[in-house]
Amino acid sequence: MPELPDVEGFRRVLESCAKGRVIRRVDVRDAGVLHGVDARRLRDALEGRRFGTPARHGKWLLARTGGPTLVLHFGMTGRLVCGHAEDPVEAHDRVLFTLGRGRQWRFRDQRKLQGLWLAHDESDVEGLLRRQGPDALAVGRAEFEEVLSSRRGHLKTALTDQSALAGLGNLLADEILWRARLRPDRGASDLTRDDRRRLYDEMRRSLRSSVAAGCVPPRDSWLTGHRDDQDPRCPRCDTGLRRSRMGGRGTVWCPQCQPDG
Repeated sequence: MPELPDVEGFRRVLESCAKGRVIRRVDVRDAGVLHGVDARRLRDALEGRRFGTPARHGKWLLARTGGPTLVLHFGMTGRLVCGHAEDPVEAHDRVLFTLGRGRQWRFRDQRKLQGLWLAHDESDVEGLLRRQGPDALAVGRAEFEEVLSSRRGHLKTALTDQSALAGLGNLLADEILWRARLRPDRGASDLTRDDRRRLYDEMRRSLRSSVAAGCVPPRDSWLTGHRDDQDPRCPRCDTGLRRSRMGGRGTVWCPQCQPDG
């Protein structure tokens, strides 16, 4: 599932592919990915407009035009692909945006769990994002600590709750908790001040590295690099990793590095 680093990568792709270019044609190949707008109204609203600088909040991408804003969420399998109008169309290319000089970007998605919205003005954008918490890459330490202190339930559940903190998904939450040496089933409101500070610092480090890579990288020195091994072992202490489910998500953690609080 695309998380904040992936969507930030899509934002950069969109900026390099589309910024300043006129939208010559919008080709909706599968209207099942459109929300609150049909294919004709999407074309009428966007064709002839020029893409500006795209923005991101959590896992949401905002493609601004100086008028309507195209808002994208990638669900579990969505991608943004930049190419040319003459490139072969793939089976999961749902919407194609042909730009000036033959450039084209595509919303590609196999499972179609989210998709595209059209926001006519900033109040529409705010409405779509009203249930999102502060962006995990932009949140300050004080606000982060306040968010955690006010949450009930498990720590991992709090980190992946988009209404509390926008952008963290399953891989990042497990990675950050492993780095911070905190068990995922600790109570979010039970952390000490030192725990919260350490967690914030490790979140920032993990996000910076992941954004640079364009994904949560499966490096040998990262928990992410071993969670799918046949015999997964902690890259820090070589203890066998534990698997459990939390909030419906597969969770991986090290019982040695992440002991009971």
